[in-house]
Amino acid sequence: MAQERSADRGRQVAVTFSYLVCLVGSMIGVGLFGGTPIADAAGGALDSAATPVAPASGAFSVWSVVYAGLAGYTVLQWFPVAQERQRQLRLPVAGSMLLNAAWILVVQAGLLWGSVLVIAALLALLGRIFVILTRTRPDGLLDRVLVDGTLGIYLGWVCVATVANIAAALAASGFGGAGLGPDGWAVAVLVVVAGLGVALAVRGGGRFAVGAAIAWGLTWIAVGRSSGELESAPAAWAAAAAAAVVLGATLVIGVRHRTVAAPAPR
Repeated sequence: MAQERSADRGRQVAVTFSYLVCLVGSMIGVGLFGGTPIADAAGGALDSAATPVAPASGAFSVWSVVYAGLAGYTVLQWFPVAQERQRQLRLPVAGSMLLNAAWILVVQAGLLWGSVLVIAALLALLGRIFVILTRTRPDGLLDRVLVDGTLGIYLGWVCVATVANIAAALAASGFGGAGLGPDGWAVAVLVVVAGLGVALAVRGGGRFAVGAAIAWGLTWIAVGRSSGELESAPAAWAAAAAAAVVLGATLVIGVRHRTVAAPAPR
């Protein structure tokens, strides 16, 4: 018993340390501590107008929600809330925050393909966290909001960010499209993102935070392609349609899931 409590304390410390590292990384990513804003790092490859699937700059305000939620999670996991669930979540969540900071540092160094590897690892780890969330139950409203809500938004946004990151690395490497124009590639990629969003809705029983974050990112891609130097009607319409499909599927599946899970009236 004492050994188990000691292990729990070590995990709690790991989460707290990882959040502090993540917070410092985020500050570097906005230009503090000698850092370069992400939009200007790596030669501007991750700018909101760099590729046809880059979200407009307003999309990135979602990080404020994610960081605030992670701060709440970091505090909550010190309390005796759903302990078995927290034992499974602590180390993966800590790892995701360290990868978050690592991604920012790799981009600061201009290593775009390195950033693809890091964000792919982050997405995989968030996928693991998603599985844990679907297999365990939250302990009340606060747990549902700070854990399921925060980590769901985190996963949904990183799904979109991963696609944008890969597109940026390809563009910076001189990828010519292999015979398919920018609009065609944008539409094809957005269809894949929509499919991923629907698959996550099915797997998670329509978890709103995940679907809403994906739809958020897709909507800002639509905004970005509706005007400016990379204006593209096909990409804008495809992104808007993908956002509607993901959000619609999430809501429908969520309602059905709750209806099935609800106890039958006596």
